[in-house]
Amino acid sequence: MTRSIPEWIAKHDDQKVPDRVRLRIFDRENGICHLTGRKIDPVRDAWDLDHRVSLILGGEHRETNLFPALKEPHRKKTAAEVAVKSKIARTRKKHLGIKPEKAVGFSKRFKRLFDGTVINRETGEVISK
Repeated sequence: MTRSIPEWIAKHDDQKVPDRVRLRIFDRENGICHLTGRKIDPVRDAWDLDHRVSLILGGEHRETNLFPALKEPHRKKTAAEVAVKSKIARTRKKHLGIKPEKAVGFSKRFKRLFDGTVINRETGEVISK
């Protein structure tokens, strides 16, 4: 069966999904949250559109990859995906020999000795005991 309406495909990843497409996606899934399986009440429940295959993991910003999701479970899923992506990036940097940036601020300017004394590295002045 062919679609009577062409599928919406974003021109870039930051493009807002039009309301007409949000409505089509909501109707297509019968208003069921794809993360929890719970029926979404549009009046009481806050909901988002979620990418089944997230953009940061290679998914596309198009209608067939978007599904309704309750806001809170969607935030948890997104946080987990960002953590995975960050871990992958850290591991790649380590394997490529790219070192993380050095800390700046307190730890660069001051030094804490084993006895708890804090000294200024630049002047050698004792700040606290």
